[in-house]
Amino acid sequence: MPQTKPIVSIENVVASADVYQKMDLNEITRTFSGVEYHPDNFPGLVFRIKTPKTATLIFTSGKMVCTGSKSSDLARKAVKTVVQKLRKGGIPVKKEATVTIQNIVASINLGGKIHLEQAARTLPRSMYEPEQFPGLIHRMLDPKTVILLFSSGKLVCTGAKKESDVYRSVNNLHALLEEKELMIYE
Repeated sequence: MPQTKPIVSIENVVASADVYQKMDLNEITRTFSGVEYHPDNFPGLVFRIKTPKTATLIFTSGKMVCTGSKSSDLARKAVKTVVQKLRKGGIPVKKEATVTIQNIVASINLGGKIHLEQAARTLPRSMYEPEQFPGLIHRMLDPKTVILLFSSGKLVCTGAKKESDVYRSVNNLHALLEEKELMIYE
């Protein structure tokens, strides 16, 4: 008896951004009390905001990396918020940031168990070495994602650039697992 739809939860969206100008990270550190900047350890400054709850790395090149948001829209909003806060603090940012989604990580529950041994023999582009790692690593070509499958029926999907690609990957894989009779429902 096949389960309904997989339960998908977007856990983290990683976005890169660029404001196309040099940034004075020392000035940002002097202006904002909550930032972290340790140039001897790492060349970027960490700028955290509460809404949406994210951390944005800012580099002297004007490039940024935003992590922690739960959607592509929230990642874009977070970068926009950081730029607005910089401007309000007197840091001159001339252009709006160009934002590109780099990676979406999602956790999924299929609602049943997976025959991992059989899946490893059946699914193309899969790697399963249980003595190294308890999950099967499946590389999907279209959309280009990597899905970790666990016998519990839980999955982790990574590498998607659009949220729709997460759903497409998961639904394609779920249909394949069903078709090959690799799912066990209690």
